[in-house]
Amino acid sequence: MATVTFKGESKNLAGREVKVGDKAPEFKCLSGLSPVTLADTPAKPRLFSVVPSLDTPVCSMQTKKFDEGLSALGDKVACYTVSLDLPFAQKRFCAAEGVASMQTLSDVHDHSFGNGYGVLLEGLPLKLLARSVFVVDASGVVKYVEVVPEVTSEPNYAKALEALKSLV
Repeated sequence: MATVTFKGESKNLAGREVKVGDKAPEFKCLSGLSPVTLADTPAKPRLFSVVPSLDTPVCSMQTKKFDEGLSALGDKVACYTVSLDLPFAQKRFCAAEGVASMQTLSDVHDHSFGNGYGVLLEGLPLKLLARSVFVVDASGVVKYVEVVPEVTSEPNYAKALEALKSLV
């Protein structure tokens, strides 16, 4: 079982660890009140930026940095921020922060993304996803994975964006 630290304390991650070369696991999240599965996402390079909650400073920064870094790629890619936040909170955050390139997916319903990608944190009083980034190619194969070892730290933006851009 994979582990990360959350504020220095070791936490287990539920689900199967996803590795580069794996077929991207299916999921069922919400975009607003509409269900979205992996199959519903466009068959082009995709980035899934996973955050514990958009209402925290590092998660907010992560979403905004990816949004800025992706704007030049336009519709050549599809990019998502995945969290357990309610869809209404995600929409409010994006409107308030001017996030335009990143779409939001809420895994609040059944945690299928968290379990499928092995990033659902265990042992907390509130369910959260571990900070991570997945890049999936047009055929649905995982090309880049980063599960940030300390949940409160930022991911490697440059490496994730480089992996995504190499697929365009």
